[in-house]
Parts: sequence; structure tokens; C-alpha cells
Amino acid sequence: CLTCHTPQSGYVLGINTRQLNGSMTYPATGNSDNQLRTLNRLGLLNPAFNETNIASLTKMFALTNTGASLELRARSYLDANCAQCHRPGGVGITFDARFDTPLASQNLVGTLASSSLGIDNAHIVQSRDIWRSVLHVRMNTATNIYKMPPLARSLIDANAVQVVGDWINSLAGTPALAPPVIAPPGGTFTSLANVTLAAPDTNAAIYFTFDNSLPTTNSFSYAAPLSLTSNLTLTASAFATGYVNSVTASAIFTIQPMQFTTLGFATNGGFQLNFLGVPGQTYILQASTNLINWLPLNTNVAMTNLFQLIDPSASNYSRRFYRALKQ
Repeated sequence: CLTCHTPQSGYVLGINTRQLNGSMTYPATGNSDNQLRTLNRLGLLNPAFNETNIASLTKMFALTNTGASLELRARSYLDANCAQCHRPGGVGITFDARFDTPLASQNLVGTLASSSLGIDNAHIVQSRDIWRSVLHVRMNTATNIYKMPPLARSLIDANAVQVVGDWINSLAGTPALAPPVIAPPGGTFTSLANVTLAAPDTNAAIYFTFDNSLPTTNSFSYAAPLSLTSNLTLTASAFATGYVNSVTASAIFTIQPMQFTTLGFATNGGFQLNFLGVPGQTYILQASTNLINWLPLNTNVAMTNLFQLIDPSASNYSRRFYRALKQ
């Protein structure tokens, strides 16, 4: 418990003026009233306070309260979920999530992130750029090593992600482009991988690299699908006038060579080879007895990545070598 219920936060979370300064409907009576006034009249606050001051007391706002600004709702959420650690003296580093700390003093907007998560130019909050805002990224994942809060959460609070994202996008500054989509998003392929890049903004140009470096407008310009034939990391970014270039999208491609996998004699005496190739590609099976002269045996179109090639005359030779060529 003490991981979150910290001495810096007073151990008890949520029982404070700004959290309780709001109306609640009480099931026992069906009446709605301000929680502070109710506690005061029940004699649970010592000393009791002057209820005429309630309107002037600090209050927080629910994510669903569309009558409040995006900033008030987002900062209320950060106070309720993050301030127990992210405060002076707390174990959370870098920023102060307390609602009663002015935004300009929270070290939140425009502050470089101490852990970039592999994101180029990552900030805690980057104006009009949710992709470089680590706070938003960590809210929007359930991965244990990245998620925030790190404890007592297994799901993504979609409503909070939306409100905080809308607040980030409402901040002053130049908007950032969304990252391009790499399809397929990496993986292991045989012989080659045909890859397309697409920018959500159709007016944006995409630049890419093959060495995991950050793309610039001096990098390769994308114009048509890419045919990858070797292992590499593809990194891409979108650029357009009037926008900050997108955060990079990257994918790792492993290209395996064409290869025979298993082999053996069939019941009819023919020699059977299982071959790993590219679906839809045409292959010619060739045979040789001396590795110099090659005889074409048959032509096959790979219906899937794994298919069979057969030499029905294999038993006529004391030895034979095989190769498959793409047509």
C-alpha cells in the first residue's frame, strides 16, 4: 500500500478539500449536496468550517464534466491519479501533478521526458503532439513496463486518454503530424517483404531510412511500395508545411532466404522436397549430377509459403543435386 499511500501525500488519498468539493447524491436519502457541507453538518470535520466559504475553495472536476475546460479536467485527473508520487519529495520524478500547483509551475508542458520510451524528442507533454507526449503514451498502454499508474491498473481508461489527448492538442503551438503506418508492421518473411507506407494526412510526404536513423527530408522519399530482400529496420516519418514532422514509426523485418526444409522418398519412389518460398511466386526445380549441368524438372507456383517439389526420376541416379530458381 505504501507504494502509493506515501508520506509525502499524507498517506490517505482523496480525502482533501479539492477532491470532496463537489455534489454527491446520497443513496440513503436520495438527496444531493456538496460533500464538504454534508461532512460539516454531520460533525465529522473538526473544527467545523464556515459553509459560506465553500464556493471559494479549490475544487476538482470530473472527466465527464463538459462544463469545465479540458485543462481543468485533465489536471484534476492527474492530481487524483499521479500526485501521490509526482510531487516535491515524492518518488515520481520530473513534474508536480498537484492540482493546486499552477500549470506553469508544474514542469509538465514542454519538459523533456527522463525516459523517452524510444520516442524521438519525447517530452512529458508536448503541445499539440500526443505521440511525443510520454504522459499520454503511458496512459494509453497496458504494458506493465510502460503503463502509468504502474499499480492497480490493468485496463486503459479510454475516457481519460481522450480528455488528456484533447487537452494536449488544445495547447498553443504548431501541430504535429500523425506517424505513417507501416504495413505489414514488421515480422519474418521468406525471400522478400512487400511493404507500404501511408500517412494519415494525404498531403504529407513520407521519408524513410533503412538503418534505424531518424528520417529527414534528405532521406529516401517514399513513392511506391518497397520490396525488402534483407534484414533491416525500417524507420519512417511524415513531413508537411505548417506542421511539426511526425514521430517516427519503425518496424523490424527479418528476411529468410528461400530454402528446402524437409526431404525424403515418396511411396512411388520419387524424391520429395518441401520448399519454403513466397506465395504466388513461380519456381523451377532443377537437378544436376555434377553441380555444373542443370536440368529443369518442373515448374511450380507456390500457393502458400510452404509447398512440395518432386523429382519422380530420382531413383534412376546414384546421386543428384537440386536447386530452385525463381522464374
